[in-house]
Amino acid sequence: MSQLDGFLSFRFVFLTRIHTVMYHEIESQWMGDMQFNALVDGHTLTMDGPEKVGGHNIGPIPKPLVLTALSGCTGMDVVSLLRKAGCKLRHFDVKVRGELSPGHPIQYTSIHLDYLAEGLNEDMDELLRAVRLSQEQYCGVSAMLKKTMPVTWSVVYNGHLVFSNQPVGQRAS
Repeated sequence: MSQLDGFLSFRFVFLTRIHTVMYHEIESQWMGDMQFNALVDGHTLTMDGPEKVGGHNIGPIPKPLVLTALSGCTGMDVVSLLRKAGCKLRHFDVKVRGELSPGHPIQYTSIHLDYLAEGLNEDMDELLRAVRLSQEQYCGVSAMLKKTMPVTWSVVYNGHLVFSNQPVGQRAS
């Protein structure tokens, strides 16, 4: 095979992938009262309402699952980037807080993430880099949400606030 054949083969595969439509699809089935079971990549997720609205509170309400998707997406980005850099954290949490609108339709108006990590002091800069790359380049959930509302974040490393892009007057105490 000549170099030209190899190039044409690569180019064909590359062009074919550009025109492939990728998608996610879920299905939610009503189980009675306020309960829905969603099938997500072969996993069943139960959503339900509290008793005061006719549910049995056997699963989360749907809206916080948006925050859950954000924490999982960016958390996985950060862990993956840190692994590639050879960094090992002792502890890592992502807490997400979504501010709700006062009236209907009740929706998130802003979101703030707190990245809470513990590890070696020399790994702090790599953590900051990983969080920045996740928020600015890799996390698709964050990118979607930023189109509709402000998304800010803070990084606490070994108990010390080392970064925040949230305005001082809006920071949680």
